[in-house]
Amino acid sequence: MLIVHTLPDLRSALAAHGRPAFVPTMGNLHDGHLALVRQAKPLGDVLVASIFVNRLQFLPHEDFDSYPRTLEADAAKLRAAGCDVLFAPREQDLYPEPQTFKVQPDPLLADILEGQFRPGFFTGVCTVVMKLFCAVFAGKAQGTAVFGQKDYQQLMVLRRMVQQFALPIELVAGPTQRAEDGLALSSRNGYLSEAERQEAVQLSLALRALAREAVSAAHALPNQVAALEQRAREALAARGWQPDYLTVRRRSDLQPPQVGDALVVLGAARLGTTRLIDNFEV
Repeated sequence: MLIVHTLPDLRSALAAHGRPAFVPTMGNLHDGHLALVRQAKPLGDVLVASIFVNRLQFLPHEDFDSYPRTLEADAAKLRAAGCDVLFAPREQDLYPEPQTFKVQPDPLLADILEGQFRPGFFTGVCTVVMKLFCAVFAGKAQGTAVFGQKDYQQLMVLRRMVQQFALPIELVAGPTQRAEDGLALSSRNGYLSEAERQEAVQLSLALRALAREAVSAAHALPNQVAALEQRAREALAARGWQPDYLTVRRRSDLQPPQVGDALVVLGAARLGTTRLIDNFEV
């Protein structure tokens, strides 16, 4: 596996390849990331992964400075998973000057749910992903990028970005990887204490229960959905969580559902100091 840090070195490494497959990450890799790498491997003629902790998608009070940087261990995992090129830029490599040009996503999709509780988050995500796409796919007729479905809203925002900018990139969703007890794998799970780790599975359990109730009430949507959501939030809060949202939405645009819509349940809640997210399609 080749490790490169600068844009010229990355483009030189990819010059002989026509269809990269790309997995962008922020590092601190776990089995969920590695599943995306293995999924991406047969989708191109060279497999590229990136590791970059993107300042633009962190709010001032969030964990940018403390986010784990584990490049050496991550590189070993990627090498074992079959990665061909690791792009690990420094901040000055990707942002050599203040990033005053930014990608502003559609607020109807990006200012709800995660965007409501993390204002500007998706602007930061879209901006860095666009820069990474330009770095990896510049001059290529086509390519593939693989993103985890655990970040459901992020995947939708990025698909819209690719569509509206007519980028020659296929976005592929990787299924959410889970621990044996059902907890969605996340780099931030490492922040949990032992007791919190045992409790953390309750978020996925609450969402599964909400999904079952939504199916049972499908004939009455949207009249009953608000009550179902409130009950789910209250039950989780009673266990010591601080829920941001547990909600039922339609898959097509994450707006409140109507009768007959395909549904997804999504949740975000803080356990101690750790904020976790999860989702299930219904």
